[in-house]
Amino acid sequence: DLEYKVFVFPQETKVSHVLVRAKPEEPLQNFTVCLRSYTDLTRPHSLFSYATKVQDNEILLFKPKPDEYRFYVGGSYVSFSVPNSIAESEHVCASWESTTGIVGFWFNGKPWPRKGLQRGYTVGAEAAILLGQEQDTFGGGFNAQQSFVGEISNVFLWDTGLTNSEVKAAMYNSPVKAPIFGWRNFPYEIVGEVYLKP
Repeated sequence: DLEYKVFVFPQETKVSHVLVRAKPEEPLQNFTVCLRSYTDLTRPHSLFSYATKVQDNEILLFKPKPDEYRFYVGGSYVSFSVPNSIAESEHVCASWESTTGIVGFWFNGKPWPRKGLQRGYTVGAEAAILLGQEQDTFGGGFNAQQSFVGEISNVFLWDTGLTNSEVKAAMYNSPVKAPIFGWRNFPYEIVGEVYLKP
């Protein structure tokens, strides 16, 4: 249970990351990923990377610049414009459903207009799930220029969509639905220089 803790990524590196030691038991037709990040980076960086052997950007939450999030499913992405705020803690959730391809995105608890992506796709279950690096190969292929520097916490993944009120609950670390993995029960392995701090 990491409730009052954060992972600190102290410097740019092509090695350091947090490996999530949990995987969905079945391929995903629906999912929601949420996390909180705190950084003053202005260059592109990866927050959450879920790769399979077939597709390195199976699920990816990526920030190319301070006022944009990119959310990938199966190698394709949609962009969401957000307020340009350097060194402010940001909570984001992104959800996707296969039947419609509808993507939901929440920034600090507020829903953004929905978009569409990869209708009918299925996300593979045999995954390498990482925080702080972007995978170009399964479990590797990192680029220091896309590494995360700062703090990440409150990471959750569900195999369902979430309502606005469920997103708010996740934001305060008290999820309503049981996740595949979450901050209150987070199986992880640190690779390189990342620290778990209060």
